[in-house]
Parts: sequence; C-alpha cells; structure tokens
Amino acid sequence: MIDRRIKFRHIQSFVEIAREKSLKRAAEKLFLTQPAISKTLKELEEIVEAPLMTRSRSGVALTEEGQVFLHFAQMSLASLQQGLDGVERAGRKEKEKLTIGALPSVAAWIMPKVVREFDALAPDAALQIVDGPHGYLVDRLRHGQLDLVIGRLGRPETMQGISFTQLYNEQVEFVVRPGHPLLKDPNLHKIADWQVIFPPEGSAIRPLVERFLIACGIGEIPNRVETVSGAFGRVYTRQTDAIWIISGGVVANEIADGRLVKLPINTELTQGPVGLMTRPDVAPTPIQQVFRLAVQNVVSGA
Repeated sequence: MIDRRIKFRHIQSFVEIAREKSLKRAAEKLFLTQPAISKTLKELEEIVEAPLMTRSRSGVALTEEGQVFLHFAQMSLASLQQGLDGVERAGRKEKEKLTIGALPSVAAWIMPKVVREFDALAPDAALQIVDGPHGYLVDRLRHGQLDLVIGRLGRPETMQGISFTQLYNEQVEFVVRPGHPLLKDPNLHKIADWQVIFPPEGSAIRPLVERFLIACGIGEIPNRVETVSGAFGRVYTRQTDAIWIISGGVVANEIADGRLVKLPINTELTQGPVGLMTRPDVAPTPIQQVFRLAVQNVVSGA
C-alpha cells in the first residue's frame, strides 16, 4: 500500500533533482527556493527510510536506492500525465499520435521491445513507425514529419539542427551463413575473394566501415552489392556465400537463433553511439516523454 505521506511534490522534486543533478537548478526549474526543495527531499528520504541522494560540492548523485526509486518515480509522473492527457482526449474523442523514425539496426532489435513497453505505459496512443536510412529519416525529422528518430549518430554535416542523446554503443559485424567456408579460416584479408554486401553512400556506418578496412590494410572490394535493405541482406546472405557488413543490431536476432553467424573478427574500431534524435527547438510533448521513458526502460534492462 502506498504511504499516504508521499505527495506529488515529493516525486516531482526528486525527479527534477535527479535530472538536473543540482538542488539549485532543480529549485529554479520548479520555481522553489533551494531550502524548500532540500526540505522536500529530506522528507521523502525519511518517508522511504533510505538515503536517495548524496550531496557534495559538485552536486548531487543517486544512491543505489535512489536509482531504483527514480525508475518508478518517472513512471509515476509519466502515467499521471498520460492520465490527465487521456481525460482531455476523451473529451475531444481523439487519440494522441506519435510518429517515430527507426534506423534498420534499431527497428530490428530494440524497437519491438520498446513498442511493448510503450503500449504498457500508453495503451491509448496511436504509434506509427517509419524505417529507412539515416539521411531519409533525419531529413523527415528536420521538416517535422517525424517526432523522434532512434539510430546511429551520423556525420556532422547530417546532424545540423538535430539534438542527439546517446543510449548505447553499437558496432559493425561481418556476418555469413552457417557453414560458410571462411568460418574455417576467418582471415579478413580474404573477404575480397567473396561477394560483399556493403553499406551504401549516405548510410551512417559507411565511413566507419571504410576507415576500418583501410586500418586493416584491405583494398578495394570489387564484387559488392551496396544496400541497407535488411530484408534483402538476410535472405541473400543465407542463400549465398556473400559476406554482409552490417550494424550488429540489424542481425542480432538472426545471430541469436543461429540463422546467421558472425565472423570472429574484432570490429571494435567500428563502434558508434546509438541514440534519440530530436529537434532542439521543439519541446517534447507528454506522449513523447512517455516514449522516451519506454526507450530508457528497455535500454537499461537490455
């Protein structure tokens, strides 16, 4: 049973302090004095009978108990906001819509989990998912046709006017069908002897792959098919001896169930950040905040 001493101001203040990592900045955001918000935090810690934050000259940091409590506090605020919005939408007889762009590695790996989590948090929301290459999705985001994009950080020139929040790191993999001859002698310098499915110009991983091959002393690959199509890559790689160079997330499920196999090649040099892309000039709506919470829940539990 929920302790009735816990009030909305306790949850709101705690979440804002955790977000700002500063009592002073959190107080300013909530239009409170620093002593007032400090008192509210102390009251909450006394109610839950646990230290939730440590204070120092550099700011505040969550304790282990605080990290656990933050997860549920954020969900509580998001659910409350969703409930308030739901009442308003019910009066207007309409659903709130959210349009998300997902790069191939994200669409194949974490998006199914995110959608399940989001549906649990916001079952009445209408969600549309658009997948495609980096440039296509970022351009649609920039022009307001997408609310958010999840994917790899692109080259600087492609990210102008876009805000990026990192979620995790991902690296490129070289994958083949089970039983591929190269698995017996996984020599990277032999890949030019085979057909290669290669990331095309404009894809987020193309520069990383090119730099990796140069660093490994690999020259031109004459026989290659350039595409970011996951559907084509999965089928073609399983039916032929082609080597598919692709983000790990795109083929994570196929590798897990044995339909495709990673060549035992160290590709750490191709690591790059995957995150949320938004327009910095547009404040997130409540439903977007709920979606971000769903993403964070999935990533933290992955």
